[in-house]
Amino acid sequence: MIAAALLLATATLAVPPVPARPNIVFIMSDDHGKQAISCYGSTVTQTPGIDRIAREGIRFDRSSVTNSICGPSRAVMLTGKHSHINGFAINEGKFDGSQQTFPKLLQAAGYRTEVVGKWHLESDPTGFNHWEVLVGQGDYWNPTFIVDGVKTVREGHVTDIIHADAIARLDALADGAKNHGTPFALLVHHKAPHRNWMPQAKYYALFKDVVIPEPGTLFDDYAGRSVASSLQKMMVARDLSWEYDLKVDAPAKQASAAADPGQLATWMSNELARLPAATREAIQATYRDENAAFAASFASMDAHAQTSWKFQRYAKDYLRTAQGVDDSVGGILAELDKLGIASNTLVVYTSDQGWFLGEHGWFDKRWMYEESFRMPLVVRWPGVIPAGTTSDALVQNLDFAPTFLDAAGVAIPADLQGKSMLPLLRAGGATDKPFREAVYYRFEESKGPHVVPRHEGVATDRWKLMRFLDLKEADGSPVLELYDLAADPDERKSLAHDPAHAATLAELTARLEALRVQYRAPADKSAK
Repeated sequence: MIAAALLLATATLAVPPVPARPNIVFIMSDDHGKQAISCYGSTVTQTPGIDRIAREGIRFDRSSVTNSICGPSRAVMLTGKHSHINGFAINEGKFDGSQQTFPKLLQAAGYRTEVVGKWHLESDPTGFNHWEVLVGQGDYWNPTFIVDGVKTVREGHVTDIIHADAIARLDALADGAKNHGTPFALLVHHKAPHRNWMPQAKYYALFKDVVIPEPGTLFDDYAGRSVASSLQKMMVARDLSWEYDLKVDAPAKQASAAADPGQLATWMSNELARLPAATREAIQATYRDENAAFAASFASMDAHAQTSWKFQRYAKDYLRTAQGVDDSVGGILAELDKLGIASNTLVVYTSDQGWFLGEHGWFDKRWMYEESFRMPLVVRWPGVIPAGTTSDALVQNLDFAPTFLDAAGVAIPADLQGKSMLPLLRAGGATDKPFREAVYYRFEESKGPHVVPRHEGVATDRWKLMRFLDLKEADGSPVLELYDLAADPDERKSLAHDPAHAATLAELTARLEALRVQYRAPADKSAK
């Protein structure tokens, strides 16, 4: 009995107490894939800022989104509810700002709540004491912000501007936290590295003499999948815009006998026209020699070589643009140290979803396939989260709102569909039972610019089932894809029609239906 009591006491002491009312710094980028972060294994790029959070806290390796598209993902994070519940399922929608969100609940509990950077929810932010957000998607150079309802144009690169705003707000908020007992929640939401990947001037030459390794599925022919993969418009080989995405100027574009879609060409022209002449010339000079060499060699390049060239230009600009985000993360951590508030500040870094950096020949997101479905997530809270830990728990962006509330000692409303990760964080990811057995996914924006078919699905630690809601087999049943992620991590071969996996298919189908009921997913006739 005494030994058991001592063992219990030891176990209790091993879990650190939760400090009262921590500050919260929630940093999010846009479209930052795990494969572009060094703590997740990238050897091409180094991300010391994000890596520091992982080193001093916890890295989640199987975190995922419920809907892999920008605005809807943000709405899920704010509300802790799936898209079909919070009402914002596609980017063309408008977020109902009158509904319950975690910033409102924190604010009601005495927190000072602020947001700077990208908002992308069409309606004005609510539940914040102060907000400085980009208009719509925002521009990379000289962007327009709305500051507490007033529009203002800011000069410079958007990543630098958002970072400077974040530091200024931290400096102001720290006084209230230290001297007046007012904790804060600061949301720092970067535009980068969203399309069209325009880096800061200091990174124009980054990777200039480096050959970025091509992903093994860059030339995927989708032979092992259903018809769904062939319906998209997001291929590096076919769908990247010459001017807008690849920054290929007129001579090279003429040499390639290709033309941009009118809207994209206009966007790029407008983007450059707004800039001071010196900035515009510096951007164009960055690509001039490479573009001239491309124009001279285009006639001798086959389709494979052209795709490889496009991939190099695209991947380098993406990684260059993402580098500035990591600089900001490192700078924010340093500022927390300088202000003396790091010890009681919960810091989160994530992206609004994952991203295809050439995998399966794609750019963009939307799919439930791994690169898009999984998102980076690292969390630091000194004295609470054991340093240098990792977790394979099936957490989702659905869980952010309840976690922030739980950490702040605020009651979690019963209607939230996510779960608090706080027990998982305190245990360093080591729990006796799984955080959850499976996750649910649903994508609705089939009529968006990349025409990815509507689909829903379920994923466990090993298996994934995808059901396409508008695609049918010859017998009228919905098109399905089933993957064994342990044996086929690249998801090249669907097992949905393999008799040897019929039992697994049935089990996953039943699990999918159970999750649909649990999360009150809308009825869909084609899903029957």
